Amino acid sequence: MSAAMAGAVDLSALKSRAEATARAANQATANGDGGAGSTTAPIVEVTEATFQAEVVEKSMQVPVVIDLWATWCGPCKQLSPVLERLAGEANGAWVLAKIDVDANPRIAQLFQVQSVPTVIAVAGGQPVDAFAGAQPEPQIRQWIDSLLNALRDQLPGIRAAEQGTEPVEEPEDPRFTAAEEALERGDYAAAEAAYQKILDSEPNNEQAKAALAQVRFTARAEQADPAAIERADAAPEDVDAQLAAADAEVAIGRVEAGFDRLVRAIKRTSGDERDRVRRHLIEMFEVFPDGDERVVAARRALASALF
Repeated sequence: MSAAMAGAVDLSALKSRAEATARAANQATANGDGGAGSTTAPIVEVTEATFQAEVVEKSMQVPVVIDLWATWCGPCKQLSPVLERLAGEANGAWVLAKIDVDANPRIAQLFQVQSVPTVIAVAGGQPVDAFAGAQPEPQIRQWIDSLLNALRDQLPGIRAAEQGTEPVEEPEDPRFTAAEEALERGDYAAAEAAYQKILDSEPNNEQAKAALAQVRFTARAEQADPAAIERADAAPEDVDAQLAAADAEVAIGRVEAGFDRLVRAIKRTSGDERDRVRRHLIEMFEVFPDGDERVVAARRALASALF
């Protein structure tokens, strides 16, 4: 993600619900309740109430480009018409979601938006790229083309829109479906067991690895106590305190601080304790998208601490 995406933004809980909705929609299509005649509007006005349906669920098929704007913003008035024109030309290969930050402050808070206009691309239920400020049309067009090229093999709706056909859904893997349903119920233990079972038979399944790390961190984050940070600062040699504090810091968006805390703990420890902290940090990396600058920097710091 670009620097415009300042904090740890994770839409996994929304994504799980979106996947369940997508499965239901696909079943309705198979039963003749929708399909070939349906179309997706290229531009939608999104509110906090419709964010789940218009952004997260639609992003399971095509990228959704969020235009965060405000009525008082001059650069927004330059950028929005460009995005609207490009969305209209795209034939449904991507959707433009327009969000007034003053009317929908919780969405702006979710993405930790510092200024408007900010443009965020969401794909597969997760933010994947962003930029801030008005940009020239050629640069925006190139950005969107790069986005579509990178996601064409991951989102069925892109190629279908380009070819003028309906997307073909890949069959669901029942093992992942069971894990996702457990996650939706809030049963983290069952979800963890389901993903671990996949990895027991397929140790190199990257999707299961990432999902397992996400489940474990989400379960810890829900129990994270902000007071753990102060306790850990007072007891730097207490490994348990450092792990709990790092979880709390990442959970509240202080990602770099959480990573740095664990790197410093690795420098202070040895043997089994050092390996425990190292494994905790590496698993935490899996929660973030590939190429996240904070993870890249922390991996370098980790290598320096170990070697």
